[in-house]
Amino acid sequence: MFVEVSQQVVNGLIIGSVYALMAIGLTLIFGMMDVVNFAHGEFYMLGAFFSYYLAGFLGLDYYTAVLVSILLVVGVGFLCERLLLRPLRKETVITTVLATIGLSIFLKNSALIVWGARPKLIDSPFALDAIHIGPIAVTEAKIFASAVTIAAILLAHLGIQKTRLGRAMRATFQDKEASYLVGVSVSNIYVLTFVLGAGLAATAGALIGTIFLVYPDMGELAAMKAFVVVIMGGMGSFMGAIFGGLILGVAEAIGAGFISSGYKDAIGFILVISILMFKPSGLFKK
Repeated sequence: MFVEVSQQVVNGLIIGSVYALMAIGLTLIFGMMDVVNFAHGEFYMLGAFFSYYLAGFLGLDYYTAVLVSILLVVGVGFLCERLLLRPLRKETVITTVLATIGLSIFLKNSALIVWGARPKLIDSPFALDAIHIGPIAVTEAKIFASAVTIAAILLAHLGIQKTRLGRAMRATFQDKEASYLVGVSVSNIYVLTFVLGAGLAATAGALIGTIFLVYPDMGELAAMKAFVVVIMGGMGSFMGAIFGGLILGVAEAIGAGFISSGYKDAIGFILVISILMFKPSGLFKK
């Protein structure tokens, strides 16, 4: 019993770290820009599809394909912020929500036209056989995904906390008007925040594409889980996104392993409802 629980916890932590990576991007965009980005899952999907195309058709090695795909999605995020969100900056929240929903539909259907509906798997150099660490079995793809995810989260945290741009981002989060008055380019911070969020989502998609299948609708469920993590951890909370992702991943893994895999996706919503009953602002919201 202990071995089975340990295996499910490890599986949950690995997948939960990917949830956390997506949720960090989502919570940064909401916290800095007051934008609820319903197209966040499509950046995740594009990261996976670009990696699939670059590795499978252009012949790039997997690691280069992942890096290039992240840069491509960052470019897409830059264009979306400049062409779609910037003109709507003074509009109501409902307007931007509708705009991001429209962007989500556009990107998903574009992927459907370009790559088709058939699920795909990213070519990778990882062996399919599991590596046994004591009683725990884990694949090379999952080890690589968790390592890169941890590194990306640490780099994002250090960048926000220790760099000049990070201080400007935190100042914008606390008081946009005051930041503008002391010389912070709020417009540039918005662009930086949006492309950072898009890049984190793309990283998650490129990594998960070697573990699960890649298909145009994959961003829908991923985005829903990212929203669950953000709400559970506390809207705008960086640490809340991290711990919320890990909690959700472990809860889903244990539920799927000991109850039924059919209820795995419902567990997150049950969990967030239960938490909000006692902590309406989320676990880590101050």
